[in-house]
Amino acid sequence: MSGHGGEFSTIDDDNDIIGKAKEAADQLYRIRDTYFPRNPQDRISKLQLESDLALRLLDSIPLEKRRLSHQRSMFEYLRGKILDVFPEYNKEAEDHLSKAVKLNPSLGDAWLCLGNCIWKKGDLTSAKNCFTLALSKGPNKNILCQLSMLERKMAQGSENQAEIVEESVQHAKEAIALDVKDGNSWYNLGNAYLTCFFATGAWDHNKLLQSLKAYQNAEKDKRMECNPDLYYNCAIVNRYLENYERALTGFEAASLKDPGLNAIDEVKKIVNLIDKLESVLKVESLSCSYTNSHTPLSLSLSYEVQIRFKKALREIMLISSKLV
Repeated sequence: MSGHGGEFSTIDDDNDIIGKAKEAADQLYRIRDTYFPRNPQDRISKLQLESDLALRLLDSIPLEKRRLSHQRSMFEYLRGKILDVFPEYNKEAEDHLSKAVKLNPSLGDAWLCLGNCIWKKGDLTSAKNCFTLALSKGPNKNILCQLSMLERKMAQGSENQAEIVEESVQHAKEAIALDVKDGNSWYNLGNAYLTCFFATGAWDHNKLLQSLKAYQNAEKDKRMECNPDLYYNCAIVNRYLENYERALTGFEAASLKDPGLNAIDEVKKIVNLIDKLESVLKVESLSCSYTNSHTPLSLSLSYEVQIRFKKALREIMLISSKLV
C-alpha cells in the first residue's frame, strides 16, 4: 500500500508542477495586460523577471514526465506561451508552439498563441489560418475576439475594407453569444464598431452609438477596470459624439492607468476646440448687445446656449486641469 501511495504522490506532484506552471504563465499575461508603469522599460523588466521564474518552474518538470505526446505538447505550449509574452516576435516561441499543435492538434489555446506569435512577424494570413483551425476544434470566445481583431488589422488599406470590418463585427458578436457577461468580448465589439465607423466614411453616428453601448457593457465586468484602452477608446467615441465632459473623464482614467497612452494629447485637442467655441460665443454675445429688439431668433437663443456652454466649460476645465 505504501508503494502505491508513493506512486500516486509522485503523480500528484508532477500534476502540481504543471498546474503551477500554467498559473505562472497566466499570471505573466495578467501582468502584461494590467501593469503600466510610467517608464515602459520597467514593464519589460518585470515581464522578463516573471518569465524567467516561470521558465525555471517549467524546466523543473522531470524529463521522463515530458515523453508522452500529451505531456510534451503541454510542455511545448507553455514554454512557447511564456516566451511570447513580449511585444516583439520571438522565433523560439513560434518553434515551441508549432511543436505543441503538431503533437496535439486539438489544443486550442496553443493555436491561439501560435496565431498571435505569427501575427507579430507580419504574416497575417498564416495567423488567421491558426485562429480558423483553432475554431474548427470548437467555439472559443478568446479566439473569436483575436480573429475579430486580426480582421480589423487585415482591413487596413485593403480594397474591400468595409466587408472585412463587417466580418470582424460578426465574429465579435459570436464571441459575446458564448458569454454575454464577458467584458473583453464587449470591448472587442466596441472596437469593431468604432473601426466600422471610420471604414464607412466616418459619418454614421449609429456606429458610434453602437460602439459606446458595447463599451458601457464592457465596463460592467469588473475585470475590465484594469484595461486603459477601454477608457481611452470610449473617450474617443465620446469626443466624436461631442460629449466632451465624458471624453475628458475617460482620457483622465486612461492616463492614470497607462501614462504611455498619451491621453494628454487628446485632452489638449478638446481644450483647444473648447477655446475656439468660447471665442465664437463671445463674438456672438457682443453682436447681440448691439442689435435692437428685432434680434433674430437664432441670436436670441444663443444666450441660453451660452449659459449652458459656460457651465459645461467650467466642469471641463476642472477635469482637464488635472491632466494638462
